[in-house]
Amino acid sequence: MQECTLAANDLACRRGDRLLFRGLSFALAPGGALQLTGSNGIGKSSLIRILAGLMPAFAGTVQREGATGLLDEKPALDPHQPLGKALGFWQQIDGPEDNQMARLGLANLLDVPVRYLSTGQKKRAALARLLGQRAPIWLLDEPLNGLDTKGVSLVEELAAEHCRGGGICVIASHQPFAIPGLTRLELREFAA
Repeated sequence: MQECTLAANDLACRRGDRLLFRGLSFALAPGGALQLTGSNGIGKSSLIRILAGLMPAFAGTVQREGATGLLDEKPALDPHQPLGKALGFWQQIDGPEDNQMARLGLANLLDVPVRYLSTGQKKRAALARLLGQRAPIWLLDEPLNGLDTKGVSLVEELAAEHCRGGGICVIASHQPFAIPGLTRLELREFAA
């Protein structure tokens, strides 16, 4: 895996006229895992979007070394295509995948249009896309939503493997997330 680091320096986030948080800083080295916690509307998803480079910070800077993969509530899969073709589109860009379909419980769903998948199946399909990217920095926004107990364990296992392999994970989640070495950052402590 390529070398990776991720750091936030004195970040502030404003949505509309409302300042959500300010003075937020952290640094992650290879193998680092950070869970962003806090109530609805406090800015967890906004922070993930800032870290991904999809939203500008109101103040502060983000320093990133290494490619970034994002998993959020909107999987980047064509809803009208069968799952196999939707993932195949990304394989043409990312290169061949290291066949995780059986492990993700998707092997029997490759001919099902993405729009007919359950919430948990769509989440696992988004994980397949994330794995195919081979990005060393994972930004996971509510990765456990819609998953059953087995699915939750699988996501935790994949994140732990990613970090053990030298990757970085930032997880925004209301739910407990169990991986070794995980630190937690409570956004309430930086509320404006």
